[in-house]
Amino acid sequence: MGIKSFQGSRRGQQNVEDHSPIQVKDYMTTNLITFTPEQTIEEVIETLIKHRISGGPVVNENNKLIGIISEGDCIKQISESRYYNMPMHTNLVEKHMVDNVETIDGNMNVFDAANKFLDSKRRRFPIVENGKLVGQISQKDILKAALKLKGQNWK
Repeated sequence: MGIKSFQGSRRGQQNVEDHSPIQVKDYMTTNLITFTPEQTIEEVIETLIKHRISGGPVVNENNKLIGIISEGDCIKQISESRYYNMPMHTNLVEKHMVDNVETIDGNMNVFDAANKFLDSKRRRFPIVENGKLVGQISQKDILKAALKLKGQNWK
């Protein structure tokens, strides 16, 4: 009995990319921990510690992305509070967040996104659709994508 092929007939050239999820939206996190501009830095620190994250998007009441707050922003605030002898619980996110936020397109190839991470030195990029925050991609998400795709042609 001969060897049978289960490949089936081919209709023209098929591209591996058409069948493999390699876009940012396939690996982004959609269940995000977000912050509001009215929250205190103290609340942010508690949330970062509780959820073991290094930062997160800041959104308004319409889920529009207005900034990013990170551990570094919080540490800077702690240092300034001590230096100026000011209470930390009165400092709000809106005063300490980064409001010039670089986003990434959910349709971008994960390997192009990896290059964007390398070029920017950022740890995470929010994904916005129609003005609303829909997800976030992190360096760790890119690593997960690379592991899932190993063995496939990386184009």
